[in-house]
Amino acid sequence: VNACVDVVLSGVKLLEALGLEPGEGRNHAVLNSGQDLREAFAHFMERGAAAERFFSDAEAFEAIARTASEHPAAQLYVGGNAALIGQKLATNPDLKILLCGPVGPKLHELLDDNVVVPPESMQERDEFHLILEYQAGEQWGRVRAPAANRFIFSHDLSNGALNMLEVFVSSLDEFQPDLVVLSGLHMMEGQSKEMRQRRLMEAVASISDIPTDIPIHLELASMTDQDFMSNIVHQQVFPLVNSIGLNEQELLFLTQSASGPHASLASWSGIPDVGVVSDILFWILKEHGKTAERASDLTRIHFHTLAYHILVTVDGHWGNQAAAVAAGARAAGTQACATDTIDTSKVFLKAPLEFVTSHTEAPSKISLNPDEPVVRWHREGISFHFTPVLVCKDPVRTVGLGDAISAEGLLYSEVYPQ
Repeated sequence: VNACVDVVLSGVKLLEALGLEPGEGRNHAVLNSGQDLREAFAHFMERGAAAERFFSDAEAFEAIARTASEHPAAQLYVGGNAALIGQKLATNPDLKILLCGPVGPKLHELLDDNVVVPPESMQERDEFHLILEYQAGEQWGRVRAPAANRFIFSHDLSNGALNMLEVFVSSLDEFQPDLVVLSGLHMMEGQSKEMRQRRLMEAVASISDIPTDIPIHLELASMTDQDFMSNIVHQQVFPLVNSIGLNEQELLFLTQSASGPHASLASWSGIPDVGVVSDILFWILKEHGKTAERASDLTRIHFHTLAYHILVTVDGHWGNQAAAVAAGARAAGTQACATDTIDTSKVFLKAPLEFVTSHTEAPSKISLNPDEPVVRWHREGISFHFTPVLVCKDPVRTVGLGDAISAEGLLYSEVYPQ
């Protein structure tokens, strides 16, 4: 239920246009000023890490958004995880997509014809999100980016309050979907604690109204509030959804918030260790997924990081996993390079060629075989499908990559009726 217009441009160019000088980096959970923006951008650029933040000052944000959208180098795209997943699915001519989110005039114009927007979802003004990109090796003052990534920020109250969730759920009766994809919970972090707690309870009530025979996928995104994340995991949202999609930042934050395995790890160094990742994924499904004793619907996790993807499923609920994880990896390579098929001259392999499958139990050691790029292993009723990604050398666009990967993986996933 989150939709907006993404204004994509070079972070360094925007900060220069705003007259902000390079300086020391510092993490801010919420941005209150241009100074906070400058420090937070430097902090994440130095680490080559993606992040998303709420900008609290409406007037200051509007001025920054105007400077950004009028910058000659700026590009305007469909934004918001929900709208991006909808756009990706809509490239399949046989699918009709229902999108509920705050849709303004510019966004409506950018959406695919296969995307249906209910009239209650339309609003007079667009919500803008600013996406500041930087390239690997790019310098800004003393800061040098180790990898290409982006820093996202917005002052987005409509998506932040999940305003369109009820409209969405009430539209499902008529639309009769085969699959529901939810995203936008992370946008609620800009709300006060009380408001957020109340809205989360209302969201849970709404999601509970979705007929149980319709699979629900939840796409996570960058978050900073551990209590909020813990609520989503422990009490409320995870048991109601069948599938989740996330990346390495979100996975680490999740295990830290919910006291899972490897929670003492402060951050990843380089490519996330496959054994550590698979321990955390296993724990999520073992502790919060569907078992004979637990009333949870969660049976699938699609994990994606730059170098590889892992699709983890509880046995007996999903089919076609090898194709699904491979399709997601292919989508990553083609979308980042903006090519229709993988162009081998434009991609390289960054995945570990050997790895262990766990650090908490007796692991098996796996060596990649180029002839069979999807590797499978099994652990207590849970199947893991791993594939390396052919990484684009010079990415044209990194925004929405996770959404494209999750959408493509879902398209190839077969859900078994229970």
